[in-house]
Amino acid sequence: MTTPEPHVQPTAYVVSCLPEGHDDRWTYTIRIHYSGDGRFAIKHGIRHYSADGAWDYEPDFAEDDAAEDSWRHAHSFHVDTALRLAKELAPTLTYRGRSVADVLAEEARS
Repeated sequence: MTTPEPHVQPTAYVVSCLPEGHDDRWTYTIRIHYSGDGRFAIKHGIRHYSADGAWDYEPDFAEDDAAEDSWRHAHSFHVDTALRLAKELAPTLTYRGRSVADVLAEEARS
């Protein structure tokens, strides 16, 4: 009997302009999660980024598998595209009127 070769599959990435350990890092972080079929979802909090460039909340599909599959496809990307978009989006994140640039400027002043 031969030992099977294990497969390694990345399933998540973290993209942030704030350094690891920064108190506000997770507030200004995009997470990329494997969503099946070789595609990855781009998430900020509970919002998902869509192919049309909008942040959307996942609706309740009420067991409508076709609608759920369609929505997930419109809100997922090839890994290279997801990473590129997340890097573009990360500097633009805001929370309660504070941008990533504001947080970094405040850090630099203190």
